[in-house]
Amino acid sequence: MEFSSKLLENAVYHMSQLPGIGKRTALRLVLHLLNQPEEQTSDLSRSLQALRGEIKFCSNCHNISDVELCQICANPKREQDVVCVVEDIRDVMAIENTGQYMGLYHVLGGKISPMEGVGPQDLTISSLITKVSQDRIKELIFALSSTMEGDTTNFYIYKQLKPYDVKISTIARGISVGDELEYADEVTLGRSILNRIPFEGSLKAT
Repeated sequence: MEFSSKLLENAVYHMSQLPGIGKRTALRLVLHLLNQPEEQTSDLSRSLQALRGEIKFCSNCHNISDVELCQICANPKREQDVVCVVEDIRDVMAIENTGQYMGLYHVLGGKISPMEGVGPQDLTISSLITKVSQDRIKELIFALSSTMEGDTTNFYIYKQLKPYDVKISTIARGISVGDELEYADEVTLGRSILNRIPFEGSLKAT
């Protein structure tokens, strides 16, 4: 792809580094921005800089937040002793949209995946175990995607929590095997949470 401007080429290159954005799509987006009022492009630039420089992670659940404690953890109406374990913020948003869950979350920041070089030490598993060891949790709900990596992560955490007296459940398999949580429709996901089953039962089922 030939460019008449190095500035244009540089902008297209960086835009194409985003997931799912190829060079042609990146070019279309960059040209669109060029055709918009300068203030609109400046607003986008400032918002991205603020996002990168000022974003925080909740000190309790590791969810993305503007402040030290996210709105969910700070809400006194949430069940403080029920924690749903998810992969990332997209899963928190998906579950919140169901309106069927009133507990807290624990965001792992990924799944165990040896093929991608992601091990337990790369996730927030240790802080989850610390919460459980301090008797702060009555029930732990596994809500990772039903993939091999998700199941591996669930089982690893389950083994680590064996010494502790905590109820461990998993969302019902209304979510198809191999599906990512964020793509499930709200009704199916909501029912999967409400109809959750003991994690040991899911092991016997497989």
